[in-house]
Amino acid sequence: MRRATLAAKPPAGQPLPDTHVWLTLSTLFPYLWRYRLRVVLALGCLVGAKVATVAVPMVFKEMIDDLAPAAGMLALPALLLLLYGALRFSTALFTELRELLFARVTQRAVRQVSLEVFNHLHALSLRFHLERQTGGVSRDIERGSRSIASLISYTLYSILPTLIEIGLVLGVLFVKYDAGFVLITALSLAAYIVFTVKLSNWRIDIRRQVNESDSAANTRAIDSLLNYETVKYFNNEAWEAARYDEQMRRWEDAATRSQKTLAYLNLGQQAIIALGVTAMMWRAASGVVDGRMSIGDLVLVNAFLIQLYMPLNFLGIVYREIRQALTDIERMFRLLKEHREIADAPDARDVPAGPLDVEFAAVDFAYETERPILYGVSFRIPPGQTVAVVGQSGGGKSTLARLLFRFYDIGSGSIRIGGHDLRQIRQASLRAAIGIVPQDTVLFNDSIFYNIQYGRPAAGREEVIAAAERAQLSDFIATLPQGFETRVGERGLKLSGGEKQRVAIARALLKDPPILIFDEATSALDSATERAIQTQLEGVASGHTTLIIAHRLSTVMNADQILVMQEGRIIERGAHGELLAADGAYARMWRLQQEEAAASADAGQPPPT
Repeated sequence: MRRATLAAKPPAGQPLPDTHVWLTLSTLFPYLWRYRLRVVLALGCLVGAKVATVAVPMVFKEMIDDLAPAAGMLALPALLLLLYGALRFSTALFTELRELLFARVTQRAVRQVSLEVFNHLHALSLRFHLERQTGGVSRDIERGSRSIASLISYTLYSILPTLIEIGLVLGVLFVKYDAGFVLITALSLAAYIVFTVKLSNWRIDIRRQVNESDSAANTRAIDSLLNYETVKYFNNEAWEAARYDEQMRRWEDAATRSQKTLAYLNLGQQAIIALGVTAMMWRAASGVVDGRMSIGDLVLVNAFLIQLYMPLNFLGIVYREIRQALTDIERMFRLLKEHREIADAPDARDVPAGPLDVEFAAVDFAYETERPILYGVSFRIPPGQTVAVVGQSGGGKSTLARLLFRFYDIGSGSIRIGGHDLRQIRQASLRAAIGIVPQDTVLFNDSIFYNIQYGRPAAGREEVIAAAERAQLSDFIATLPQGFETRVGERGLKLSGGEKQRVAIARALLKDPPILIFDEATSALDSATERAIQTQLEGVASGHTTLIIAHRLSTVMNADQILVMQEGRIIERGAHGELLAADGAYARMWRLQQEEAAASADAGQPPPT
């Protein structure tokens, strides 16, 4: 049986990591030891099965020796025959009992580790998720989960049984015969294991390169398919295929090297087995010729050799698979060790009940140290009031929403909600208190109903329908054959930008939190729909603490206060009329947008968005 395993290459110039065997096993062990009774019973069944397996050829030897032509010797072989059958059945019985006892342990361990990694990934900061490669991470989780089951299976069903059987066989050979048999067997086994381990370790880097190339190719394919429309816009199918083929070529080269070295390994293993078997049978046959051993002894030695070397034939594959499984599990556990940049303080509390105010006090922030985004930003949104932030793209407006959700921690200053610093509030409680309509709405590949209900999963159908009506979605949904059950496609690509934005508005309306953020909430809507929804949003904002981030100034005229941001600083603040009277940056932006709207109207085109 031959099988080439897959493996992978790190970024250029980065050395391949070592597999920390004991560290990985010690991390995995607690997940198994939670079911210690099942583990111990399974190991007991394992030993019982191997004792029965070794006893079978011993009974068979007695049957051969007792089947002499002398009369009166037929009763004892009959009893031995019954014992032979019972031992054969015992081997199968103990093996299946072991399977039954350990099945739950294996699957539960896989489930618990996978869930823990999944939860940990959701707990990591936005910075990690912006930098990660989705395809590579998903492959690491998939291979790691699968490898846990493989590692347990190979260890419990191949390595341990083989080791126990070797010990029992060597013991029988030493007690019943001479030390020569033990010496030949032990030397053959030692040579086989050393050769297998040495060559398999040499092949580890090659298999890692196969795995890394596989992950890189998968990442590139997923990235290209997720950006299907962009690929089509720029007619770059051939370019994407070439980039994908570049990774597949690396995988092909590494996989070919892996297969060649596998052939060398198999050939060497078979040579060692052949030498060991020949030496053992020569010694046993010599014993029969000299009268020191019976025909039954020769049969017993041969049966032992078959029992030992058959699993040894697979030991090389098992060892390689175990090393590969350890590598894959280590990669998955490495995700668990990924630093949680944003963590709740030990004494973190929930958001206080009642109307909430939001305050930014001298906030400095940078995504990267060398690229500051905000400089000393200070403002306050009193409970129930609306503050709008306007300005040119790249001025730091949307960063305010990310900081309010605490996707990042600020560099200096403070952000307070209800009088409490964000860093002293539990993240789950904080995010439950804020609803957002983002500028770039990404939907789940599920129904429209599911995507709206996601705002509050416990909401009933009538509440979801009411939220859709308030978001001006009802007429659109009525035109769909499947209505609310219409699937929106990957990332909502089956819907237009305006339709996706209205789903996001409905989702936020359904959540109905005390704090609302509208980040360019109507930027993808036509003018008529925008005016209808704008009225709804203003009604929704009434009584809520609301932050509006906008480019179109006509959408923020009624805000209690308007902040004008430029290059990470607030350069103006005040109500719409006050800012126009000040004749500053806001007034210039207003005049420019009005002129653009008038020009579009004259040309018979919709106003610019």
